[in-house]
Amino acid sequence: MLSTFKGGIHPDSNKSGTAASPIEKMPQSPYYIFPLTQHIGAPCTPLVSVGDHVCLGQKLADSESPLSAPIFSSVSGTVTAIEPRYTVSGYKTDSIVIENDFKDTVCNTFLPLPENKTFEEYTSEDIIDIARNAGLVGMGGAAFPTSFKLKCALDKQVDTVIFNGSECEPYITSDHRAMLEYPRFIFGGIKLILKCLHLDKAYIAIEDNKKDAIETMRSFVEGTKIEVKELKTKYPQGGEKQLIRSVLGYEIAPGKLPLDAGVVIFNIDTCAALYRAVYSKLPLTKRIVTVSGEMVTQRKNLLVRLGTPIADVINYCGGLKNGAKKIVIGGPMMGFAQHSLEVPIVKSSSAVLALEYDAKKYDSVSNNCIRCGKCIDACPMKLMPNIINLSLKNNAIEDYNEYNVSDCVECGSCAYVCPQRLHLVQAMKIAKEEAKRSVKKNG
Repeated sequence: MLSTFKGGIHPDSNKSGTAASPIEKMPQSPYYIFPLTQHIGAPCTPLVSVGDHVCLGQKLADSESPLSAPIFSSVSGTVTAIEPRYTVSGYKTDSIVIENDFKDTVCNTFLPLPENKTFEEYTSEDIIDIARNAGLVGMGGAAFPTSFKLKCALDKQVDTVIFNGSECEPYITSDHRAMLEYPRFIFGGIKLILKCLHLDKAYIAIEDNKKDAIETMRSFVEGTKIEVKELKTKYPQGGEKQLIRSVLGYEIAPGKLPLDAGVVIFNIDTCAALYRAVYSKLPLTKRIVTVSGEMVTQRKNLLVRLGTPIADVINYCGGLKNGAKKIVIGGPMMGFAQHSLEVPIVKSSSAVLALEYDAKKYDSVSNNCIRCGKCIDACPMKLMPNIINLSLKNNAIEDYNEYNVSDCVECGSCAYVCPQRLHLVQAMKIAKEEAKRSVKKNG
């Protein structure tokens, strides 16, 4: 059942299959693949060579760019190849392939932490360095390097922090389970981030379909100036500008970023990873992944080592049912459909979904817009996807910026509500890229 309102939609949540499923530790795989680009920003350069033996937690690749994040081995074993491999986005990128020796030999050089300092003595620079050295990125899907975000927020002297536990995408329950099972880690990471930014007040935003997570997090922040905000369940509630609207009650102007308004947002699993980096000296080598969808045999929440091929993840969950037509990494709204099961789990992989194909829904539809305006009503950024799509067809590049196409967050709401099943998200992506090229070309 579909219902819409101005600025959001209500797709079926499909979370019941895994919301009550405790996080399981997935067994090791025979080999692992580590793409050198797992984040927004500069790709990493290999620090190992074919034939090298590596240890668990060893740094495999890094970059001198501040907008980047190093990559670490999640197993011990031998580097068998450094070659182009398919990634989540569908493109090939240079990747390090490691044959697992199943020994889990731990790297002797743990994360460099500030020497002879207690938590209370950590400086902002210390915490930023820890985030960088641990390879932390936004775990909600954007994969923005955490150290760079912290540095920008510190420089901008932000006064408001929102910790995002809304998890609005259908099917995905990895953050939900993290809040129930690892609240101490999340709260520890929150305290580190607030210390870094010289703040003591913050918000934890959670949708109201996660009552148990709301109660758990409220018990942990009791006595502090951190407020748990219970938000309405809608999509895309988890978008940064939508969170600001729901939590703080005001809009971010077109073309502006949350930092411009003195606000910064972090995913709750990113907080947990920061806590682990400090107290366990562990870089980012694992993440929680929801495995769900109608066409997977067993739905689960798994703690998966980065680099694990999704074929192994699916097989551990009993394999695919007959008739499976689409594998998506991420949520069904913003995730990426895959054409190979050898694609690995990376830092931003929150879910692996096995879906069926609904012929009644997608076949026998026209390519013509009927001007119903549903895409405009559903757009959380108050854009006009139908008009931008028409401009794209007419090659009217000059119209893209006039219609603020750069503000599109590619949430998929417009395509979801379109009765003609127009490929509106793809149109918006193309228009955004053409608008960028036009701006660069014209200086």
